[in-house]
Amino acid sequence: MAGSADLADYVVAPKAELLAQLVSAQSPAAVLVAATAEGKEIAGRLAIKTDSGVITDAVGLGEGFVADQSIFGGGVNVHAKVRKGTPIVAVRPNSTAPVTSAGAGTEEEVPVTLSDAAKAARVVERVKQEKGARPELTEAAIVVSGGRGVGSAENFSVIEGLADALGAAVGASRAATDAGWYPHQFQVGQTGKTVSPQLYIAAGISGAIQHRAGMQTAKTIVAINKDPEAPIFELADYGVVGDLHQVVPQLTDEVAKRK
Repeated sequence: MAGSADLADYVVAPKAELLAQLVSAQSPAAVLVAATAEGKEIAGRLAIKTDSGVITDAVGLGEGFVADQSIFGGGVNVHAKVRKGTPIVAVRPNSTAPVTSAGAGTEEEVPVTLSDAAKAARVVERVKQEKGARPELTEAAIVVSGGRGVGSAENFSVIEGLADALGAAVGASRAATDAGWYPHQFQVGQTGKTVSPQLYIAAGISGAIQHRAGMQTAKTIVAINKDPEAPIFELADYGVVGDLHQVVPQLTDEVAKRK
C-alpha cells in the first residue's frame, strides 16, 4: 500500500513510476490493473518502463496469464499472452466474478520516491460529479439497456424502474441516444462504452453489430424484443419475444416481490 499524496496530486506518471519500482524490487509474476482510461495509460507507461509486453481490455485470465480478449469491434475473440518481461494486463472492470478463496493476505507499506519528471503534470482542480444511486455503467454487475423499441424519453422510466429494482446501471443503444431519449454518456456500443457485467438485459434493442461490440462479453445476456428475427437473439442466453412495455413492468414487479 502506498499512501503518498503525490500519487493523487499528479497525473498518472507517479503511479506508473511506483509500479515500475515495485516490479524491479519484487519481481512479480504479473501486474494486473483495471482497464479504465487511467488504468490503461498506467499499463502502457509501465510496459515501457519495465521493457515488458502489455495486454489491455482482457475479459478473462487463465493459467500462465493467457488473457481472453474481444477485438475488432467484438467480431473476434482471441487468447493473448505476453512474451517479454513481466506480463502487464489491464482487465476490464467486472469481467470476472469475485470468488471466495482461502488465504492470508498481508498489507505492506511501500515508500514512494518520485522523479521530477513524474511530477511534470499536476492536478490543479477537481470538480466533483454528482452521482445518483445507480452504479457506474462500466463497473456495474448488472446493466439494463433500452433501445429504439422503448419509443420515447418518457418511456425510459420503464427501463429505469427495472434497473432500480435490480440495483443495476442503465444503458442505452445508439439509436436511443441519437434520438435524444437518453444521455449519450450512457450509450453502450462501439462508439459508446464497453461493458462486461454478469447480467445484461437488452430491452427493445435489435442487436446491430455496433451495439453488440459494447456488450457481448457479458456473462449472461437476456433479450426482450417483439421481433423474433432480431439479431440480438443470436447472442442472447435467454430471449423473450414480446412487447417490452408489457414484459419489463411484469419483470420489475416479480423482482420487487422477491426482495
